[in-house]
Amino acid sequence: MEPSIHVSLNVSDTARARDFYSAFFGVPPAKEKPGYVKFVTSKPTIHLALNETRRPPEPGGALSHLGLRVGSAGEVDAWKERVAARGLASFEEKDTTCCYARQDKFWVSDPDGNRWEVYTVLEDVDVEAPAPEPLATACCDANCCA
Repeated sequence: MEPSIHVSLNVSDTARARDFYSAFFGVPPAKEKPGYVKFVTSKPTIHLALNETRRPPEPGGALSHLGLRVGSAGEVDAWKERVAARGLASFEEKDTTCCYARQDKFWVSDPDGNRWEVYTVLEDVDVEAPAPEPLATACCDANCCA
């Protein structure tokens, strides 16, 4: 079996989160139980578990953001078109410098505020540049760099 990424997120409402991630990934859940939903995707290979919790997410918690690196700007555009067609709002950044790389990307947030970026690296660069507002803390900090 090839290695895959597993991410487990605490969410406030599994039904809302399920609907968001079904639209974002374009697949239905692989497993759904009370207070628990699991997605398994193949492109990219990721296992995402959503665990309902009654405690609210802490503002500015340890998670900065989550990301999916794809192979080209065309793939970024295809992902963005697909999630837009499913009604998800996004914020696009083209030809931006972040994490010592020139990138094309877009961002979406799930119902609990977890931010996802879908991006491609156009080229590595030697100089870091701050990200434009409102995402200045989303990527370009010491906790990031794909």
